[in-house]
Amino acid sequence: MDHRPEYLKKADALKPALRVQRVRPVSGLPAEAMAEGDSLLLDFGNHHVGHVTLKLNYTGSHPDAPVWLRLKFCESKRELNESVEGYKGWISRGWIQEEQVHVDVLPRALSLERRYAFRYLRVEVLAVSMKFRLTVEDAWVDSTTSADDSALAPFSGTPEEEAIDRVATRTLRGCMQDFFEDGPKRDRRLWLGDLRLQALTSYATFHGDALVRRCLYLFAAAANDDGQLTACLFTEPKLEGDDNWMADYALFFISTLKDYVEHTGDRETGRDLLPVALRQLELSESYFDPETQLVRDGNAKSLTREKQSDGPETRANMVDQSAFFIDWNLTLNKQAAGQAVWIYCARDALRLMELLDEAAGRQALEEKIEARSAAAVARLYDPARGLFLSGAERQVSWASQVWFALADVLPQEAARRALEAVAKEPEATIMVSPYMMHHYVDALYHVGCPDQARRVMLDYWGGMVKLGADTFFELYNPANPDESPYGSPIVNSYCHAWSCTPAYFLRGTQRKL
Repeated sequence: MDHRPEYLKKADALKPALRVQRVRPVSGLPAEAMAEGDSLLLDFGNHHVGHVTLKLNYTGSHPDAPVWLRLKFCESKRELNESVEGYKGWISRGWIQEEQVHVDVLPRALSLERRYAFRYLRVEVLAVSMKFRLTVEDAWVDSTTSADDSALAPFSGTPEEEAIDRVATRTLRGCMQDFFEDGPKRDRRLWLGDLRLQALTSYATFHGDALVRRCLYLFAAAANDDGQLTACLFTEPKLEGDDNWMADYALFFISTLKDYVEHTGDRETGRDLLPVALRQLELSESYFDPETQLVRDGNAKSLTREKQSDGPETRANMVDQSAFFIDWNLTLNKQAAGQAVWIYCARDALRLMELLDEAAGRQALEEKIEARSAAAVARLYDPARGLFLSGAERQVSWASQVWFALADVLPQEAARRALEAVAKEPEATIMVSPYMMHHYVDALYHVGCPDQARRVMLDYWGGMVKLGADTFFELYNPANPDESPYGSPIVNSYCHAWSCTPAYFLRGTQRKL
């Protein structure tokens, strides 16, 4: 029986009402009357997600021609100096928040249809008649979120900790809309990897449990005919899974559901979605070499669709079946980390089955976890170096050590030594995203290094605060803050879901809720 229509119905019933707050600029108004070539910078004081209205008027003679405006919305000050004309990246320039509009009649309240994520708005006059001048009398954004600010308990820590917590919760708040968006500027989708981290942080902050439940049902409703979960979803104009297939993201549905049931006690939803979760384990068997019990060596970032003309689109029609995301580092060999992620999620499946009193299949899964853990130690672990090595080239990476620490494959002391050892390897493949840095901090807590975990968190996310961040970024390289995997930072997301987790750590919520 196809349960997807039922899952969608339940997801739709959980769609939240957005909370709206009208916010005006803290600087930039009142403004001087503007002629052609003049510009005005409005600072709204913090990062906001919402719809903007400009109250426009004029001085001088009655307008005898339209006003032509360029409006540039920026999440960070650095974006103000970036040019759309100079963009040469590979991701669509359609994400750049810059508009040109003609205003035919003045005075007018110009309400922009598109939703923006921004703090700064530059209004530039491209053309205006010599007979009059443009004035901006007022401006506001109707800022939206589904987060309940009243549910956010005060946080008390050091000034540095309080600043990081404030930015982290602001990041999550901006991403809580009709669902948990990965970034309200770009690309406004529901991603499974982001959802898992947003849900954990939400449990410690805004308590958006119903939104987590909605997102779980959305993913279940968008599964393909084979039961495979896509890495991300579109919700407009209708629910549709994207053609991104990532092995680790599909498996993280298990962990996200387990965390939800553990936190809320909602066993009904757990039982409802348990078959979807366990199906991801069944499908993941194609990632493994049956002889070695290892994830096949592969470096692809994501799976791609390959439709066959003579058959339905199924998992068997997908290419590059061992693809894991893990991190944005495109030089990362993902075999070892992928093996550890599978073990981690399989352990979470056991815990989920325990919570739901589901005995069928548990012993077989326990045996498989034991076999694949043993295979990892026998074939990927170098005891002389105390490190896990990945792929045919035996790559040393931070990601491999982090994920094996989280997967409990080695005793805690050995896992701790692996994290220490990789830090002494100058050629080790590095971590490049806040997403992977979250897992590093989590691993440090997990192996009993809370002081080091706190220091890493304060240094890394605190570095963004020192740069003036109102919300945390999609990407942050302390050695090169302008780095972008897209070819230009103008399309970077400066409010991004997977960066919100310092609030999860600071407020005392560990992985085992």
